Amino acid sequence: MYGKVSLVGAGSGDPELLTLRAYRLIKEAQAVVYDNLVGHEVVALISPSARTVYAGKEAGRHALPQERINELLVELARQGLHVVRLKGGDPFIFGRGGEEMAALEAAGIPFEIVPGVTTASAVGAYTGVPMTHRSYACSLVLTTGHLKDGSLDLDWDVLARERQTLVVYMGLAALPKVCSQLIAHGLPADTPGLVVQSATTREQRSVAAPISSLAEKVAAAGLQSPALIVIGAVAGTYCAQREAALLAARYGALHGEDIAEMAAVLAPPAPRFDCAASPA
Repeated sequence: MYGKVSLVGAGSGDPELLTLRAYRLIKEAQAVVYDNLVGHEVVALISPSARTVYAGKEAGRHALPQERINELLVELARQGLHVVRLKGGDPFIFGRGGEEMAALEAAGIPFEIVPGVTTASAVGAYTGVPMTHRSYACSLVLTTGHLKDGSLDLDWDVLARERQTLVVYMGLAALPKVCSQLIAHGLPADTPGLVVQSATTREQRSVAAPISSLAEKVAAAGLQSPALIVIGAVAGTYCAQREAALLAARYGALHGEDIAEMAAVLAPPAPRFDCAASPA
């Protein structure tokens, strides 16, 4: 008899952002195939008796190609094991969960999907920058800075619209092009931007600047992947002191560093419109 596969979102790093179901499945799993973006504290929850397979993907370096991961999930389930496919963030938001689900369906393997806290939500909560706000953004757009074929051929006209928040996953290496293309397609050069490294962890660092200088300031600060890019008026509400207070409330002192000195502070822009037709 076949086992089953649980496609589980591990959230963005902080182990306390795991759902209760994700926590239980990780503890009970007989085999776990986990990604690079799964936090060490989450990996530590895996039972010592479980079979573990690292399937991390980093820029230009994949431990296993996606096709092999799909095959591995099927093989392990056919051995009668309960398999947890553990992914950073949410399996269905730039997590390739859809591809793995299709492979399991084609092989007749029972499966379930357990959502996780995607990084866009986590960044908002751990920096104090709301992804939506009636005064600044009527919509939220999630996109990737790294397409399947390695290109960056995005719909720039749509992404460059004002009155929306644009969140770019896996886009740090392409940040200069992202900013230049948005400006070239009509987004004002003074549009606020924010880049957050290692969101929700003790290593979280942020840099805020207009998109005309965002890439330069991020490079100067030495930010590295994993990082999330937020572009739009809401990014202008970023305040380093607020971020420091939020992180201190969660982690206390962070390596003795003063986060307020690590990040730029932008004054919140004046509200330009109201997305709601009626009061909340």
